[in-house]
Order: sequence, then structure tokens, then C-alpha cells
Amino acid sequence: MPGFVRLIKAGGSILPLRVRRCDTFLCRLRGLMFRRRLRPAEALLFVEARESRTATAIHMFFVFCSIGVVWLKDDGVIVDKVLAKPFRPYYAPRLPARYYLEAAPEVLEWVAVGERLVIEPD
Repeated sequence: MPGFVRLIKAGGSILPLRVRRCDTFLCRLRGLMFRRRLRPAEALLFVEARESRTATAIHMFFVFCSIGVVWLKDDGVIVDKVLAKPFRPYYAPRLPARYYLEAAPEVLEWVAVGERLVIEPD
């Protein structure tokens, strides 16, 4: 399912983000590397084949700004979130996840661990 998606909270509110689904090898490889900043409301939703801690681990090499990272299980439940800082070697979720969202740090204020997000095509 290429393209953009919406992330919807349990009460029906949609996160105010333009979320691009990133499920190809090249998209996951590039991610946010070499970006100086994110545009307002810009986000990437990375999709792995299965739930895993190692497959959803990230690095921040060549990412020049802090980002909010949110990890979700296959059913959309948030298992972890973190403020990832530039040039740090390793961030991994506490529990296995299938998806991880990279966005502006404000995203961390909008969601909570244990909350469920529904992913819908935009």
C-alpha cells in the first residue's frame, strides 16, 4: 500500500501529520538521512515484515535534527516512544514492533504508550 496514510486515535481524532508510508527497501534505507529539518506536519511511517526489536531499531547517523519516534505493534498499539537526537548510534523499542513513525518531536506529546492508532490510506 504505497502513498500516504492517516493515523487515527481511539476517539476518532486524526494526528495532524502528512504521513508517507515507507515500506520499500530504498525508502527505509534513506529514511531521514541528510535532512536538515522536517517540514511542518511531515512524517514517515516505516513498515517491517513482522514485529521485531532489531528490525525496527534506528540510527541517527547523518540526521541533523532531533525527531520523535513512535513504535507500534502490528495491531497499532504503541509500545514505545523516544526523542531521537542527531548522530546517535542506536534506538530500539522496549518491545517488538512492526511499524515506527518518525516525525517532529511534538508527536511525542500527542500519543501515549499503550494507546492504539489505526492506520488508514489517505
